[in-house]
Amino acid sequence: MSTLTPPVRTSADEHQETFKPPRYRRPLGIGRDQVVQYAVLAFLAVLVLAPIVPTLYQSVRNRPLYEAGGAFTVRGYVDLFTDAGFGEVALNTLLFAGLTTLLSLAIAIPMAIVVVRTKLPGGRLIALAMQWPFFISSLILGFGWIIMYGPAGFVSIKVQQIFGGVPWNLYSIPGMALTEAVALAPIAYVFCANALRQSDASLESAAQVCGAGPLRILGQVVVPLLRPPIVYSAILVFSVSIETLSVPLLYGQPVNIDVFSTFLYHNGLQSVDPDYTMLGAASTIILLVTLTLVAVQAKLLKDAARFVSVRGKVTRPRKLDLGWLKWVSIAFIWCYVVIGALVPIGGLVFRSFTLVFTPLQSPLKTITTQNYKIVFDSDNYVQSLWNSLIVAGVGSVVVSALAVVAVMVARRSTFRFGRAVEYLALIPQSLPGIIIGIGFFWAFALAPFGVGELLQGTVYAVIIAFGMRALPSAFGSVAPAIMQIGGELDNAARVSGADWLMTFFRVLRALVTPAFAGALVLTFVIMLKEYSPAVFLSSADNNILGTTMLSLWTQGRAGSVAALATLQIAITAVFVALAGLLMKGKHHA
Repeated sequence: MSTLTPPVRTSADEHQETFKPPRYRRPLGIGRDQVVQYAVLAFLAVLVLAPIVPTLYQSVRNRPLYEAGGAFTVRGYVDLFTDAGFGEVALNTLLFAGLTTLLSLAIAIPMAIVVVRTKLPGGRLIALAMQWPFFISSLILGFGWIIMYGPAGFVSIKVQQIFGGVPWNLYSIPGMALTEAVALAPIAYVFCANALRQSDASLESAAQVCGAGPLRILGQVVVPLLRPPIVYSAILVFSVSIETLSVPLLYGQPVNIDVFSTFLYHNGLQSVDPDYTMLGAASTIILLVTLTLVAVQAKLLKDAARFVSVRGKVTRPRKLDLGWLKWVSIAFIWCYVVIGALVPIGGLVFRSFTLVFTPLQSPLKTITTQNYKIVFDSDNYVQSLWNSLIVAGVGSVVVSALAVVAVMVARRSTFRFGRAVEYLALIPQSLPGIIIGIGFFWAFALAPFGVGELLQGTVYAVIIAFGMRALPSAFGSVAPAIMQIGGELDNAARVSGADWLMTFFRVLRALVTPAFAGALVLTFVIMLKEYSPAVFLSSADNNILGTTMLSLWTQGRAGSVAALATLQIAITAVFVALAGLLMKGKHHA
């Protein structure tokens, strides 16, 4: 008679019996992951709608929002379109934005093609030089251009002495467009260069086999594949040109050239008795124009799959040899970098150390540190410097963290409104900065429970507005890095019983840290050089560098402006350099 032998218990069996997946409380049947996801959705909705809704409301209200009473009206739109000056403003805006876009693409596209797809001596240095103007605000670049190329600029006077005249005029729409194009060309360059680096070079090899030369390959193979980044960057540059304030204000105000942004600035901030209804109507029109441009962009790029050239098979790009044309390309690129950026910035820095900066007298005779002494002896100037650092430092941390959470909700969760979170995070990219400033000004006037009174005129209001402006860039920086992390990590954590929130903190947090650091650097630079929303939100106590420099420039104090601009450039350069050293070799984490 056989006996039954009891099964042998192993340590694995014991571990399986003792292991119990973690349990999380679900009050009212709602998990903590859903609480976080809905909180992110609600926060982004409030952040995005806060400046938009009051702007639309003010455009149809016959009294300022902070006044009781009032009635609905369309008088603002009627007055706007019957005003003889607004038609000229719209035309100037169209000419300025259109010419800026054409010049930016004319600079960026050839440079991207030559740097990425051809054999170019010093190509890596040139690629780096093409991108660094991004770190300088168009406001500072505008100051530098006026100091060097303006009617009384150093270079202009020297050219006039030699040739008897100056062949350019900065105080014109072409002059405005050229300066803005130099500032915005790096944006288009980055989009086109990234697309070229990712494209398949086998198409070019096939063209070479068929006997096509380098120029024909570039014109008939490479350029057509760039249509998606060209369209995207063109609409982005056009949108930025519509809302930019610095260059039109610096160049247009002396000769009475108004565009949308300066029209809002003059009729809203500088007017003794501003017409808020008409101001709201003008803001609404600009808002609709920029949102329409984004919709057109999506429409044009809906068939972008036709331009896909990267497949499963990996090919190594073969760079083309342009022969003697490569030296022409190098000369053109360095002309842009040196004449467009280095000379104006160098002149601005040199102006900060001189009392008089003109070729009529040797600047070396007036070398001084008086401009910096004036800056550091003034409590208001020092406070604006500290405010800018606080806004950029605190704002970059908050915005980068928000971007990481938003990407996790939109791309790494099963949240039913994940796509809405992504849209809300990217919508501020189409909102002009000056509209955000005006919108939040009105939003604080309407905020309940005294919240608006606590925020209005404080540095926190500036952080909110600047953070909203920087959020799309932070989201776009974080999203690709997070999407490269394999989904099997999430699945393994879920199998072990972890919910979405625990998966992030226990598994993905360390892997996301490099993406967070990259977004931190990007948003710090963006928020440090930002200024346009603060024009309507700043006060005597919370001025930042941008608004302080604008105020000093209108007073004719170019030396103090140059000193503050040099300090901002130095802070940016040091921060980017330190961030690069700290992040070097850690991108693999």
